[in-house]
Amino acid sequence: MNILVEVDKVGELAEGSMKEVLVQGREILLAKVGDRYYAADNRCPHMGGKLSQGKLEGTVVTCSRHKAQFDLSDGHVIRWAQMSGIASVVGKAIKRPHPLTTYVVKVERDSILVEI
Repeated sequence: MNILVEVDKVGELAEGSMKEVLVQGREILLAKVGDRYYAADNRCPHMGGKLSQGKLEGTVVTCSRHKAQFDLSDGHVIRWAQMSGIASVVGKAIKRPHPLTTYVVKVERDSILVEI
């Protein structure tokens, strides 16, 4: 059964920014793009880097470790890692690409809620 957990207040997160929040023992990335909020696992599924320390461009978050990219709107992989040639082939064989887990975000009054 999923529950809604308050993670922040409206107006606390600047447009185009992101931060890490702790929700019931989970590291969650909270981002604001335009007038929408997005939530996803804060750990990159590629090699476990903290996505909140990466770069946000629109709804695309780039991990600071190996430049893996994910779309926060649905978690799909845009780029698994910034490698080329044999390194890319070997890397994908060792750890196959998989999407970033995302969470439903709701805004009620002045509260930002994440469904866990």
